[in-house]
Amino acid sequence: MEKGDNHKALPQPTVRRYPVYLRAIRAKRARGESLVSSAALAAELGLDPVLVRKDLAMSGVPGRPRLGWSAQALETALAAAIGWNHPAEAALVGAGSLGKALMGYGGFREQGLSIAVAFDSNPDVAGHEFHGVKILPATELKRKVRRLSLRLGILTVPAHVAQACADALVEAGIRGIWNFAPVRLSLPDGVVVQNMDLAQSLAVLSHSIR
Repeated sequence: MEKGDNHKALPQPTVRRYPVYLRAIRAKRARGESLVSSAALAAELGLDPVLVRKDLAMSGVPGRPRLGWSAQALETALAAAIGWNHPAEAALVGAGSLGKALMGYGGFREQGLSIAVAFDSNPDVAGHEFHGVKILPATELKRKVRRLSLRLGILTVPAHVAQACADALVEAGIRGIWNFAPVRLSLPDGVVVQNMDLAQSLAVLSHSIR
């Protein structure tokens, strides 16, 4: 298997753990550490050492017995596996409180994401700029997304308009949607959707602390 193709075969649970490993590895490098031990990484993150060793082995970076992995090589390989080595530009739909919070989050650049443009149907919002991101009227969505050749969309709109907004994004060429709207979207095959249901997360948290 070619190293550049590793991400295609990664199990989803491994993909979800890679960002956690990346943060820890970057912190180690910042402290001047050049090697990563799966046992030490597992202890630091509270994970099973066997699981961590298998995850790191899937990166394609060879480890050295009793020494571990090169921190620099692992950082590069893990970032490439989840697509963080080539920054992706996204279109955000819904420049309300949540949308603006995402536009203002500086950590996305470390994770290979840049919000190129935002859209909103509110005339009091459209036409303004927030954290360097231009907010355009929703009527310009298809034209602008096509012109910028964007492939990633972020939905932070109310539930009752989420499907229509998602359909417009797909028609404009979007192939992946990060959905923060509290609704399940019905989209064509080949369009990937990652749902972020804040109500579900809060319910789990509230139940756990009772």
